Amino acid sequence: MVTFVLYFSGLLLISVVALVVALPCFRSREGVGLPTAAHEDPRVRWEKQKADAYAAIKEAEFDRQMGKLTDEDYHLLREKYEARALEALAQLDRLARSQPQQEGA
Repeated sequence: MVTFVLYFSGLLLISVVALVVALPCFRSREGVGLPTAAHEDPRVRWEKQKADAYAAIKEAEFDRQMGKLTDEDYHLLREKYEARALEALAQLDRLARSQPQQEGA
């Protein structure tokens, strides 16, 4: 009988822990205050893309220094992320130029 109670309490404890860990996966994003893709500010999106591209370039440089990337792979990754960063910078510049026109109108 004691063994059954121990097994049952262990199973109950594991179930409660699993439920607590999995609970955020089942919650709705509505009402949480997190921006969704439809309501996200374009400026925030482009700033994030720029920051992500810079971080990826730094990581690729580090991986090359550590010997994890060949020079060819490094240059391919760098070109890819430089293009993303330049796209983000161009869009941020476009948004910055259009914003004073909207405020003055």
